[in-house]
Amino acid sequence: MNKSPFASPSSTGLVANRYQLKQLIGSGGMGEVFLANDILLGGTPVAIKFLTQTVVDGKMQQDFAREALMSAALSQKSVHIVRAYDYGVNEKGKPYYVMEYLSGKSLKDLIPVSLPMFLTLSRQICLGLQCAHQGINIDGKICPLVHRDIKPANILVIPDPILGQLVKILDFGIARFLNYASTASTSRGFNGTLPYCSPEQLDGEKLDGRSDIYSLGVMMFEMLTGKKPWEPETDYFGAWYKAHHFEQPKAIADVKPTLKLPQKLNHLIMSCLAKKASDRPQNIAQILQVLNSLEQSSCPTLPTTLASRSILSRPIDSRLPITLEETCRQLSWPENKPIQEIVFPQLIDTIQKSVPALWLMLPKEEIKNYAFSTRYNQFIFITSPHPMLLWVTVLYNRGLTPKWLPCYLDMQNLANRQMASLLAENEHYPLIFFTLEAPNSCANVLSSRIEPTGRQMLKTWLQQSQNLPPASQPHLSKQLLKQQYKQIQSRILQHLESKPQVVLSGSI
Repeated sequence: MNKSPFASPSSTGLVANRYQLKQLIGSGGMGEVFLANDILLGGTPVAIKFLTQTVVDGKMQQDFAREALMSAALSQKSVHIVRAYDYGVNEKGKPYYVMEYLSGKSLKDLIPVSLPMFLTLSRQICLGLQCAHQGINIDGKICPLVHRDIKPANILVIPDPILGQLVKILDFGIARFLNYASTASTSRGFNGTLPYCSPEQLDGEKLDGRSDIYSLGVMMFEMLTGKKPWEPETDYFGAWYKAHHFEQPKAIADVKPTLKLPQKLNHLIMSCLAKKASDRPQNIAQILQVLNSLEQSSCPTLPTTLASRSILSRPIDSRLPITLEETCRQLSWPENKPIQEIVFPQLIDTIQKSVPALWLMLPKEEIKNYAFSTRYNQFIFITSPHPMLLWVTVLYNRGLTPKWLPCYLDMQNLANRQMASLLAENEHYPLIFFTLEAPNSCANVLSSRIEPTGRQMLKTWLQQSQNLPPASQPHLSKQLLKQQYKQIQSRILQHLESKPQVVLSGSI
């Protein structure tokens, strides 16, 4: 691999006086990706993508800034689109994106995949594309985004405790900018990856979401078979132009005879590969409808990827030890806490030991509504710039608004470390409900189970927090955790809404 000019010894490796470049972690047709540390946020790791195109004039820089802003705004709307935090142009005129750093595998390296995995990944890819095609609001105007370069190399698959695998679509906005830049500097306005380009994209026509649907069809074919729908004699533009415009795609059954594919799915993929945009599914919602029906029929319970991770736990009638429940019911609302709808963690002292618990105050009717709820918990920990743990509990009843109970624990605080230690030791923790109405007495006690993997992670994080040097920026870590909390809420709901009413737990 040639040494990158961005990491040359003569350079400080510092971008925008904020991002310290560490190492090259990827390269491709669109540019190079570096691992970097965000100095402003205490060394938080980020990924920076430098684009191949050089910004040669003010108009191009404005165009890049607009695409970057739209991409960043889009990433706030969907967990399936990689988050873009910042952008700029370096001293050499190279534009760059600053993105979340994710540890996962490219879909390109996972192909071919099993049918259950295909359904899981395809559905998430579609959810990300649907969000983009629906558009974002820029100055009061809805602006749809077309990716223009959907291919396996632009799909990242990362481990996820809720979905098993979480899909992230990369490079939104970049393809459009490069298309503009190439038009400005050459006579040909094409930019994309030839095997996945729609006929209208090869013709340089104005594109809409149906072009992405064509690219998605090529990718879905490849995900199942390991092959592309066409095999032209060369990889030159002319050969692929002929294939996409005039040659019919191969039949999946011919490419992989051993694959038992539902006819409905076969028809869906082939319709995505139609030469005319008007003959394809007209929007992602139509594709999702088919994928959802297939997932329900082939996976009536949990997907294999979830079941193997033991996300489901005990049924809803699991209870705390009677003595502990009785102790909880005799408690009074602390005098130093306000009479309002709040939640906070506090230890309960029993004869045998101290027990971590969540105390919460709600109106009586709301307490009744959640008496038979699914309970789900999740833990997120960050070490930098300040060690902090987010402990989330969700009360879920179908048809009711979920009750989210987040608690932030500063892990340099001795009492909070004790709380985390006891959470790691106990399989269950109680949720103690007090009425907002007088006399503010205990109205119910429920339990939430922590999976063994979650307890082990808590032990690991506890050890890490004890070995870290002193820090003094808890507010920055809390803000970072709040961002992650917003991201995972949609994933948790997506999971809970598709499953039977059971007590669930998990950890990140």
